[in-house]
Parts: sequence; C-alpha cells; structure tokens
Amino acid sequence: MQPSDEIKSKLDIVDVIKDYIPLKAAGVNFRANCPFHHEKSPSFIVSPEKQIWHCFGCGKGGDIFGFVMEMEGLSFIEALRAMASKAGVVLKREDPKISSERNRILDIMETAAAYYHNMFLENSGAEKIREYLSGRGLKDETIERWQIGYSPDSWDDLIIMLKGKGFRDNEIFSAGLSVKKEGTSRFYNRFRDRVMFPIKDVNGNTVAFSARVNPAKEETEKMGKYINSPQTVVYNKSKILFGLDKAKHEIKKKDLAIIVEGQMDCITAHQEGFSNTVASSGTALTNEQVVLLKRYSNNLALSFDKDKAGEMAADRGMREAMKKGMSVRVIELPSGKDPDECIKNDKAGWEKALLAAKPAMEYYFNKVLNSFDIGKEEGRNSAVKAALPIIALMENKVEQGHWLKKLAQKIDSREEDLRSELIKIKPVEGENTDEEKAPEKEKISSREEMLSELFIAVLIKFPQLIEYSLNRLDSDQIIGEELNSLYRKMIVYYNNIIDIWTQEGGEMSPPQVSYEGLKEWISNQQVSESINEKSENSQLAILNKLALLGDKDFFDYDIDKARNEAIKISLELKKYYLSKRRKEIKKLITEAEETENENYMEGLMEEFKALSDEIRDLDNG
Repeated sequence: MQPSDEIKSKLDIVDVIKDYIPLKAAGVNFRANCPFHHEKSPSFIVSPEKQIWHCFGCGKGGDIFGFVMEMEGLSFIEALRAMASKAGVVLKREDPKISSERNRILDIMETAAAYYHNMFLENSGAEKIREYLSGRGLKDETIERWQIGYSPDSWDDLIIMLKGKGFRDNEIFSAGLSVKKEGTSRFYNRFRDRVMFPIKDVNGNTVAFSARVNPAKEETEKMGKYINSPQTVVYNKSKILFGLDKAKHEIKKKDLAIIVEGQMDCITAHQEGFSNTVASSGTALTNEQVVLLKRYSNNLALSFDKDKAGEMAADRGMREAMKKGMSVRVIELPSGKDPDECIKNDKAGWEKALLAAKPAMEYYFNKVLNSFDIGKEEGRNSAVKAALPIIALMENKVEQGHWLKKLAQKIDSREEDLRSELIKIKPVEGENTDEEKAPEKEKISSREEMLSELFIAVLIKFPQLIEYSLNRLDSDQIIGEELNSLYRKMIVYYNNIIDIWTQEGGEMSPPQVSYEGLKEWISNQQVSESINEKSENSQLAILNKLALLGDKDFFDYDIDKARNEAIKISLELKKYYLSKRRKEIKKLITEAEETENENYMEGLMEEFKALSDEIRDLDNG
C-alpha cells in the first residue's frame, strides 16, 4: 500500500475537514460554507462514503490531500508529511517521493531540534539556562511541549551528529544550521551556547530556530541577544507565526487570535491558559501572516510591547489586518512592559484587558488625537493626515462614515471636506496592497451542459440505469467535451464488465457499474494515457464532482423517480441536439442551393424532414 493510500485508510475526510470548518449533515453527506470563497448559502459538500469533497460555488474539489493542500497552501509531499503524523503512518526516508531538498531539510531540522532539547536536559553547560528559564516561570511540561533546547558551546558537535545520521555538509548549511568558514571548505555551527526556541510551521514541522544568548554571557556577547535562522527553502519569516501550530484549533474554537510580539510572551500565555495566542517574533504582521490567520478566525487582538518599536509594529499589523477586512482590537497592558511580564504578575489584569480590548479604530483615533495639538491648524492637518489612511482601510461604509463624522467634530471641520480628502487617499508606499486572489470560478456552463452533468450524476447515483440510458441517449448528445469523454468512458467500462460477465457464463443479473470500480478503471486509463490526474479538468475530478452532485440533488430519490428524471433530462438533451443539427442542415441547404447540386440538396432535405419529424414526436411525448 502506498503511503497516501494508507493515510486515507486511517483518516476519515469528515473528521479532517471538521478540524477546519463546521460541517452539517445533509442526507448521506455533509454541507458547509466553502472556506475558499465567500458565500452566503453552503455549496461545499463532503462525502464520507466516497471520501471526497467539492464546492459547487467555486469549483474546487478533491480528496483528503487536496483539501489540506488547498487549506494550508502545501504541496502534495508537504501534505503527505502533515497527514502522516496524524494517521500514525511512518514515511520511509528512502522513498524517492519524499527525498526532495525541502524534505531533507525538514528532517535535518527535526533531528537538530531533538538534539538541542536533549542537550538542554543533560548537558552540564545548560545549567545556567535551566536556572534562567525556571526563574522566568516556565514549567518542565512547558519546556517539553515547546521543545526548548540548548546549543552547546561547540564549533562542530551538531554538524558531527547530523553527518553521522547521513546528512551532508551542504544540506546542513542549506538548513541554516552551519556557517561556511571564509576562504575554506570547512563549516562550523551557527548556534553556540544559546537557548534554542524551535520555530515551527502551521503543521508542526521545525523550520527554524530563534537562539537567545546564554544569560551568563549577556553582558559580553557581541553577536546580539537573539540570532535567528536565515531564510531557507523551508523558512520565510514573513509567512510564519510562532506558536500557530499549537494555537490554531483554539483560535478556531474561540474565534479569536491573540497576537503578541515575543516568543516568551506566547509561551507564557499558553502556559497560563491563553492557548489561542501566537507571536509575530518581534516584527509587524505581514500580509501573508494575516492571510494565514484568516483561515482560523476573522478576529484579532493585538498586544505588543509598550516601547516605540512595539507601537509601530502594532500600527502596521493593524493596517494589514484591516486591509483584509478583519475585526481588530488592541489590548492595552494594565502593567508590565510586555504580555509575558503582565500575565505572570497580574493574570487577572491581563484577562480584564483582553475582555476590554478596544476596537483598533478607537485605539488609533485616540492615539492620533493625543499626539497632535488639534487646537492649532498644523496639528489638525497632521491629525487628518494620520487618521484618514486608516479610515480608508475600513470596508464597512457605515462604520467609515461614523469615524469621519467623529474626526470632523474633533477638529471642527466639515464631514464633506474630509470625505473629499478620503477619496484621494492612496495606499501607503511600501505596504503590500495585493488583495487575496478571488477563487477561480467555474466557467459559466450552458443549460445543456448543466443538464448533461445532471444526467451523468443520476447515472452514477443509480448505476442500474446505465443500460437503460444507452438506448435513450447517444454519447454525441452529451454537451461539453469533458462530460462527453466521461460518458463515453462509462459506456466502455459498462460494456467491458458485461463482456467479462458473459464470457464467464453469467446466468444471474449482470454486475452493475459502481462508483469505485469506475474510478479505478478511469485512473488506470489515465496512467496508461499519461494524463495528469491531478489537473483541474481530469476525468477523475469531474467524476468526483458529479458523484457529489448526484448525492446532493438525488439523495432522497428512489429508482423510479430517478428513472423519470433521467428520461426527462435525456429528452431535453436529445431535442437540443436535434434542433442544433437541424439548424446546421438548414444552413447547408442554403449553401447547396447556390451550387445547384440536386442530389446533395435532396439528401439534405430528407435529413431536415427526418429531424423535424423526430423533434415533433419528442414535443408530442
């Protein structure tokens, strides 16, 4: 069994998707608002029987891997790694499918994290660091959960250990764990005698480290209090939020993400029960991080340090979140210089501050008015210049009007004048103004294509109707190239199993076409034809979509009602085909009249009459 198949056999698609979005039972399936595009009524369907999903609004669909890839922005191999740990499936490192550079580096980072954590527990050089973290109030179970480690004061211990595990110098260097000595081919450890905080991606893979200087050397260290991993193929700091792997389910459950600045802020918050907290690692929220958070909640509460840098980071983060239409609040610390200090010394105060967090616009508005002397014209102009770009980010026009009115009152100006200035506002230079790409919509289908989809869907739902349908509708009468191709494949597959049954001397009723059998047969056909089965227009993708369409539209039908529906659809498709053909013949007759080809003309007239008679018969039932 392939790893992907083993994972599918151990994980239920409904349970996996429920971790991301709420599902409601709908007949034999489950339904939800699609997480990939905005919609008011649910068109996202999940089939526990077929272990597939499809959105009839934006057209996306697939299996358990397709959903995780789409939701988390992962490649197939990355999704395979993420789902393997959930399913308890061990991926063999020698498997060529998972031996890419990216996955080799992830293996290196996981091995290094385990080594550093073991050094923290056992190495005598970590004694001061153990005392330091204990003094910061971290419990043993917290240190274990966050896999906090220690890098010994050595130039090559980590490199030697990793090479002993089969990793090469260039791979260790590419992982950001070593530095090449200038002018030589030798490498040495990047991190030495430091507290090691593993930085993990949203799936829990270690992708980088933040390394704090040993407290005993804090006064003499020349490289800085913190040094971090460089950017690598697995680590881009603008796309990572510290602690999100541990916080994402709680964020979704509470429908709120608390954003703090530092890693210790985040760890302390989790230890004290605020496990919907993540850290931006000392920088402002980026566009990519905000998009990541929107997967789990549309509500943010920011709590950055009280210093100037913290205020600037909060302002920039607030702007990015508001540009994405998120609801943003700002937590004002009642005590302490940062959330870590506040939570440890005044947990009740932190809880109250969290509940009393101000809407971002209210916080920013008050800050702007307190920053300038609005009694003077210069101060009023500065206040307008600072406030309008933030007001412009607000999607809700009513709320935007409220703050324009309030600003006009405070600076004794006309609201109309401010609104005129608001229209002139352009995005602040340097800010990322790219909007999230709207989900690709399925191409608008003609009525005949939609009827063709329904016809095939009812056959997949009720395969006992396939033989009956073959006598009623030719494959040419199925509209849409991909649908036509799928219908032909269904016919070939049906004839194949009938031939086998006949050759085996079958005496009872012939076997029926099954969804699983058809899916396996088409999959084998695609492999032999070198078709990319993961492309959006693949026959398997269309089969899955139509299987769910059948479940959705015909879930309460019995066989008689389904047969009547198939008859009705087939009659309409046949009439459309015949009418279209009659138009073509009429055009050919006009052209033939000009050439005076009597024999050709006679044949066309006979076909035109036959088509007209057949259409009339269909109209008369």
